Amino acid sequence: MWFRYHFIRVSAIICTFGPSKIQLMTQKFPRLFYLLLAILFLLNLIQAAFTELIYDEAYYWYYAQNLDWGYFDHPPMVAFLIRLSSFFFDGELGVRFMSCILSTGTYLLLWETVDHPKKKDYVVHFFLLIFSMVLVNVYGFLTLPDTPLLFFTALFLLLYKRFIKQPTIVLSLALGISMAALMYSKYHAVLVILFVLLSNIKLVFNRYAWLAVVVALLCYIPHFLWLFEHDFVSIKYHLFERPNQAYSFEKFTLGFFLNLIIVFGLLFYWVYLALIKNKETDKFSKAVKYLTYGVILFFFISSFNRRVQTQWIIVISIPMLIIAFNHLLENAQSRKWMYRMGLASLVILLYGRLWLVHQPLLPIVYETHGNKSWVEDVDSKAGDAMVIFENSYRRAPMYEFYSGKPSFSLNNCFYRKNQYSIDASEEIARGKKVVMFSQYRKSGDISYLSPKGTTFFGVFMDDFNSYRKLRCFAERSLEETNNWNLKVHNPYPFDIPLDSLNYAVAYTDDYKKVIERVPIKVAPLNAMHKILKSKDTAYFQFQLPKPRKLEEPGYFRVGLGNKELIPGLNGIPIKLDDGTDL
Repeated sequence: MWFRYHFIRVSAIICTFGPSKIQLMTQKFPRLFYLLLAILFLLNLIQAAFTELIYDEAYYWYYAQNLDWGYFDHPPMVAFLIRLSSFFFDGELGVRFMSCILSTGTYLLLWETVDHPKKKDYVVHFFLLIFSMVLVNVYGFLTLPDTPLLFFTALFLLLYKRFIKQPTIVLSLALGISMAALMYSKYHAVLVILFVLLSNIKLVFNRYAWLAVVVALLCYIPHFLWLFEHDFVSIKYHLFERPNQAYSFEKFTLGFFLNLIIVFGLLFYWVYLALIKNKETDKFSKAVKYLTYGVILFFFISSFNRRVQTQWIIVISIPMLIIAFNHLLENAQSRKWMYRMGLASLVILLYGRLWLVHQPLLPIVYETHGNKSWVEDVDSKAGDAMVIFENSYRRAPMYEFYSGKPSFSLNNCFYRKNQYSIDASEEIARGKKVVMFSQYRKSGDISYLSPKGTTFFGVFMDDFNSYRKLRCFAERSLEETNNWNLKVHNPYPFDIPLDSLNYAVAYTDDYKKVIERVPIKVAPLNAMHKILKSKDTAYFQFQLPKPRKLEEPGYFRVGLGNKELIPGLNGIPIKLDDGTDL
């Protein structure tokens, strides 16, 4: 029934086009283009329906259960797409349907952007080029922030190409909306806008360009307000609190160059050859070149500070597809080799797609394998207890998606903040019987085996209580170096007995990686203060204890919790000066 319903709806939409419009579309897009596009769309739909979610998708699905103008790790576009998908389908396709739509739109936009007179003769080459780019292929059916990022980058470049030919108010409005949509997809999108602007600096004197900027900023106001209301938590995390590690040429810089190869798969040599040989013939070709080189240079420099993840550079796929396809059309030798390697990529990636669904095809277990099984196992053993996970924003939403029962991640001082740190998920378990699973325990009341062979143990708690939203503010006392003042603020709508809390500091290295936790004793400034009232603040003093494992810790963070739980991430990382006496 659902198929008949959606088929009728699509047929009705198609019938609204007159013969003249259909003829015009056929002239722009050859019949073979539509045929291959339909095949790829159908393939992505089938893949989306039969492939289990990866952990990040489950996390973003959790976003979508409570739509907002922002989330801890990302802007809200990915959550909006998932919610929209859920209106059409259930299950995995209810998470991924809009990704299949957007990826199809991306291919249409790319074809429209290339205006080479010979392109209609090489439709197969165009699709082989797209299919060979590993992440572009994968984001054709997975729902991640990069999926809308690719679509809106392609849309932005097409609109910009038309804008520089003949700017109009309509194009300015469309450009502004597309820029806002880019930024609503992923913060890295600012690089797309920045490098395109740098390619044509005279735009600062163009009133139509300024109109586009104003429209983009107006559209982005709701997210700015969300950031302000949440104390810029996303910006603070990404810029200041995100853990890092000591520089390693192999992991950082060499890893960055490896990612540049992975993005384009077997075609990497010819794609980069096309970039090197690309000549700036107009403002648009200059823009795609600036965008590609700019993103590569930005993350190359970043690789000396932190490990660059493959998906961070995925945005170069859009300008590189334009450059590579144009190069293919002009160079017969490259065209021949790109066709051959494209066919090889097609075979390999089709096999890889099958493996995502059926793990025995390769001796490797991936995130799409076995999730339903372990969730079913946990659900059967938990009984009437609510299932929660310690330090796992990945497993909690995966369990909730496949079990249909609420869960959340209880983050402590050995982990990092995430969406569960700022939303109200903690309250769904308060006072209830729960079973909490942890990767740190060596035993427990029940256990389950992950698809990769790791055993996780869970313990039952009859009356669960946690205070992860209590805020700690530590500052050095003026009298002595090692004496610290501590303020603890209670944002909850209920009072908290102070004697039910335990305190600790988590010491990290210079890269904010937690090495050890050391308990601390706090002395209340008001001995009569036994209850921390709702919306009130309590004041303490404590001495910073000497760490056992780190001789020279880089940072410390104060955390607290109730007696049976490891203290949380209640304070911010505080840098330890050389003069601190530990």
